[in-house]
Amino acid sequence: MDLADLWPPAGLRVQHDDLELRFLDDDLLLRLADLARSGVHAEDRMPFAFPWTRGTPDEVARSVLRYQWATRAHVDPDDWRLELAVLVGGELVGVQGAVATKYPVTRTAETGSWLGLRFHGAGIGTRMRLAMLHLLFDGLGAQEATTGAFTDNAASLAVTRKLGYLASGRRRLAREGEVAESLSFSMSVEQWRARPATMRPPVTITGAEAVAELLGVA
Repeated sequence: MDLADLWPPAGLRVQHDDLELRFLDDDLLLRLADLARSGVHAEDRMPFAFPWTRGTPDEVARSVLRYQWATRAHVDPDDWRLELAVLVGGELVGVQGAVATKYPVTRTAETGSWLGLRFHGAGIGTRMRLAMLHLLFDGLGAQEATTGAFTDNAASLAVTRKLGYLASGRRRLAREGEVAESLSFSMSVEQWRARPATMRPPVTITGAEAVAELLGVA
């Protein structure tokens, strides 16, 4: 018996060419914390509602560890958070996540992600989001995927619009003690299926059936 037999997310893999999403084991988690130490965004920006990237390099690394340790066990049908390492050519570049509540009923999940600063601008954000959408729609039976970003997060908004989400609203959120506007978007499974084949590159998904059973949607 290995870990994936008892904890299916540990066996999850999504592969497209040289990009892979997979479970954040202890080795990858330490590497992820180290990646965050070297920067996630420009100093004058804050793409997150909770400013976990502020502080010394060690404080930022510990924030990654705390969040990911808490998230690992946060997987059941009513409330789950799935965080997957993003590797390109075997190199860890960031993390791609999805969260959902009452998933067997709503079949809706919200995606979120971050990349190490030195990997920005290489098109990886689009590829990792596509891989997660494949997992949600083709592996875990989602009917809708949602996402959001602050209005000044141009890179994230560009990925969302490029992938064909529909705008679904806006919210005023607190960010570092000030109000900031966040835009919301959604994509239905029908929209996903209607995309041309060139916009849905083939991926290999391993372990999704066991995860779907854990989430109550098998």
